[in-house]
Amino acid sequence: MFVTSRTALRTAAFVTGVAAAFSLAYCQSSSETSEIKLNQIQVIGTHNSYHAGIAPNEAKLWQAKYADAYKGLDYQHEPLPQQFDSGVRQIELDVYADTKGGLYAHPQGPSMVADAHLPPDPDFDPNGVMMKPGFKVMHVQDVDYRSTCQPFTGCLQIIRQWSQAHPNHIPIFILVETKQGKPHGKLHLTEPEPFTSATFDALDAEIRSVFAPNEMITPDDVRGHYETLNEAVLAGNWPTLASARGKVVFLMDQRPVGPVYLDGHPLLRGRVIFTNAEPGQPDAAFIERNDGTAADISALVRQGYLIRARTDSDTKEARVNDTTTRDAMFASGAQLLSTDYPVDEPARWDGHFVVTLPGNAVARCNPINAPAGCNADRLK
Repeated sequence: MFVTSRTALRTAAFVTGVAAAFSLAYCQSSSETSEIKLNQIQVIGTHNSYHAGIAPNEAKLWQAKYADAYKGLDYQHEPLPQQFDSGVRQIELDVYADTKGGLYAHPQGPSMVADAHLPPDPDFDPNGVMMKPGFKVMHVQDVDYRSTCQPFTGCLQIIRQWSQAHPNHIPIFILVETKQGKPHGKLHLTEPEPFTSATFDALDAEIRSVFAPNEMITPDDVRGHYETLNEAVLAGNWPTLASARGKVVFLMDQRPVGPVYLDGHPLLRGRVIFTNAEPGQPDAAFIERNDGTAADISALVRQGYLIRARTDSDTKEARVNDTTTRDAMFASGAQLLSTDYPVDEPARWDGHFVVTLPGNAVARCNPINAPAGCNADRLK
């Protein structure tokens, strides 16, 4: 009986010790994770993430007429949920304003195919979504208009559904490019609606119709008690990764639309999307450096800015498996690395160009500004 009791005591002490050690290790790991800020990681993103590609018979016609231009359009992506499943954490959605609906419901492609006496391609809008008012998602109106999700709110709902099913995910960064301006060149394309301050109000409203405030990280969240957003990021006021998990962050692609988006919302107060701003400007937090040097990007990362860079473009690097830009952008510390070829979608040409983090990780500690305690194993 005495032996049994002593054994029991030893067992209890052993279990208690293991539990304490595990608890300490967990607390240390949790502490490390809680100290990592949103701008101190690096993730893979996709360019034109909705891009379904041009339908076969339309592709034949466009390629025959514009062979060089077509090369830059010759890629496509899996639907958004599959991209997220593979580890993509930054996407890009191109949006067209369509206040009354129907502006983009009758693209040139199908009529071109009919005039060429080719079999019709699959209907790009079987449910009549394009006839309804609201922002639409596509690359080039009339030419490259097929999307894996439609309309804009439909894409957002898909993102939210995936997010709700994976509540602890690394935040998803959603780059928004507004398509506008009078078309130029030989093609007679549908002229898009301009984006005014009211148009941007409607865009914000569509985003808010899908995502609740506690599901997003907004400029107001990052600014906090600082006077400007720029001061906040230079002071390291990005939220921690732990507090940002399960959320989305909206970022503006083009710089020229910033003043219009800021109209009536100084310092982005009340806005949903971070502008693509010049360093040092009051609204500066997110900056694109698609053509920047690695040294320039690294300097911006060290200051606290969130940077998006492209590792490849227009299929050029992929066709010859040129990894020079890709490798430089990895080393630069740009937090968002955008590609047409994520891990599950390598290029079909020799070499099979692909962009992925070591070990196909979803995220890694940023090589430029991650804290010393950053544990890559915790970034999942």
